[in-house]
Amino acid sequence: MRIAILGGTGDEGRGLGHRWALAGHEVLIGSRVAERGAQAAADINEQLPDGVPLVSGSDNLTVAEAAELVVLSVPYKAQEPTLDAVKDALAGKVLISVVVPLKPPKVSHVWQPPAGSAAQEAQQQVGEGVPVVAAFQNISAVLLPDPEHEIDSDVLICGDRKEDKAVALKLAEDAGLRGIDAGPLQNASVVEGLTAVLIGINIRNKIKHSGIRITGVGEIGG
Repeated sequence: MRIAILGGTGDEGRGLGHRWALAGHEVLIGSRVAERGAQAAADINEQLPDGVPLVSGSDNLTVAEAAELVVLSVPYKAQEPTLDAVKDALAGKVLISVVVPLKPPKVSHVWQPPAGSAAQEAQQQVGEGVPVVAAFQNISAVLLPDPEHEIDSDVLICGDRKEDKAVALKLAEDAGLRGIDAGPLQNASVVEGLTAVLIGINIRNKIKHSGIRITGVGEIGG
């Protein structure tokens, strides 16, 4: 699958891109500035073994136009302008939101935007023709770049259509993670909020990689 990661120059986007490239996906790293996207792609390629398809990078609009699926991995404050710039290129594609609405300086305090979640705001902005799925918010960016590290955390996936969530479940599996169907998109408000809770846990325990694990379910896909 050809996957564009908007804002893929950050740790989360780079880590996911690295893991998806290893799984055989064609990964496109996007940034506001094409040169930054290209440099992030080059950095990832340096870490990939021989025989793995190379990651490429450019500006957000270029990679969104070329992709089959788009992942939004930007700070919350950049969500609206980023989506505004690529909206036309998203038609008919699934948009996976990794965005968390944190409100500095109290980033360990849960804060919900007017729509309830960043993912719901994204859905309102892009319209019904672009199904939004919320996923990967609670995965530590510290651990993602090391594909040999088994991450002891589940990916909670929220969306309004089962077939769209199935795409995110497969991508979680391809990244070496277990995806859990966490219900409709409105539940993203809780999933996004858990990131602020985890940040607080990290601070109080002087760690960088706390996560969420759901008990009582089976293998990948729950």
